[in-house]
Amino acid sequence: MHVDDIIDRLGGLDAAARLTGVGTEAVRKWRQARGIPARHWPAVIAATGLSIDDLQGDAVPAPAVHDPARAPDGATAALVLADGSVFWGKGFGAHTDAPAPVGEVCFNTGMTGYQETLTDPSYAGQIITFTFPHIGNVGANPEDVEAGFVAARGLVVKQDVTEPSNWRAMTDLPDWLRHRGIPGIAGVDTRALTVRIRDGGAPSGVLAFPANGRFDIPALVEQAAAWPGLEGMDLAKDVTCRQTYEWDRTRWSWPEGAGKVSAPRHHVVAVDYGAKHNILRCLASAGCRVTVVPATATAEDILRHKPDGVFLSNGPGDPAATGAYAVAPIRAVMDAGIPLFGICLGHQLLALALGGRTYKLARGHRGANQPVKDLTTGKVEITSQNHGFAVDETSLPAGVTPTHVSLFDGSNEGLACADRPVFSVQYHPEASPGPSDSRYLFERFVGMMGG
Repeated sequence: MHVDDIIDRLGGLDAAARLTGVGTEAVRKWRQARGIPARHWPAVIAATGLSIDDLQGDAVPAPAVHDPARAPDGATAALVLADGSVFWGKGFGAHTDAPAPVGEVCFNTGMTGYQETLTDPSYAGQIITFTFPHIGNVGANPEDVEAGFVAARGLVVKQDVTEPSNWRAMTDLPDWLRHRGIPGIAGVDTRALTVRIRDGGAPSGVLAFPANGRFDIPALVEQAAAWPGLEGMDLAKDVTCRQTYEWDRTRWSWPEGAGKVSAPRHHVVAVDYGAKHNILRCLASAGCRVTVVPATATAEDILRHKPDGVFLSNGPGDPAATGAYAVAPIRAVMDAGIPLFGICLGHQLLALALGGRTYKLARGHRGANQPVKDLTTGKVEITSQNHGFAVDETSLPAGVTPTHVSLFDGSNEGLACADRPVFSVQYHPEASPGPSDSRYLFERFVGMMGG
């Protein structure tokens, strides 16, 4: 008997859950899987009077067995993990050449902003799994980007990419990705993949979408297993600007769009370790003229601009690796007494410059619903985050005060110095999950420069 017939016999979804005692979500999963797990058979038999033979019919289809080297019918792409696991699906975006893109497979829980997420340079070296199923519904446009390139190495989604339905859409997501050389895979059980990352940490993986439809699975497993991972990897050099430039655009607003700062009161030098455009917009909106310098800028490169303040941006990779060249200039800025503000990787690099340590999180914080407590006020902010490393709070020296804490796992989310105008946060105050819970941090920075 088919699973839908059994649910109807029980009186529908809610009645089936009530009569069998397995819960509404379990009954939904019966329908999605087109089968009833054996552990639920006794309850179903008791509620319906059916036999095991009835349940062993169409209601519990035998699992499909696939040759791991051969794509199942309809599959055109595969996500292959280092442990040999293969997630088949339908490819979209750009086809992959050999070798296919490899990276750390992570998940993002945000319900909006997929274009901003994909262009966030902090995602360099990563393949993003979106837990929200409706990806693509607002299409893509040239304004909702955080950099001039896509930093992520690929994306994984549950459902086929949604057709755009938004007045600002200039193209659809697959076409936008195709023109940027980025592959995607749809039809993956993203819930199972997310649970796997949650419980076992972020694995290394390869996303293959070959134009000829041929998959060398053993070679893809070997490629994933050979990838060294993000720990010890400096990626800021890959995503930073190549030369110094000026930024004057302000935050986007309806109906004008992005504006320009007209009468800046302060001059800020922003060190670009992978800076998001909206951070620079927020600085400009706060009345700052912004000079952006590369990640490898020396103390002399920064200080010759005579800044009123220095900003340390977000970015990808292991902060300890980037710190090999970034720590010395940061210390020089602090020694000069110049106000300093860091976000994300900038927060971690500041901690290193102060004598602290960083460590890799098992699964990272990525999404737009992360609660953070401000220890100075007791207020809770709903924040946007994207990081795989964190500051070891126990390593911070005397005179450095933790200011914010994650209410998810208790990890450090901010620090400040007692004897100098220096502070930083791990999360992204320029994003808008709150929507403006954390904008005060830019005002605090401006206040340190004289209001």
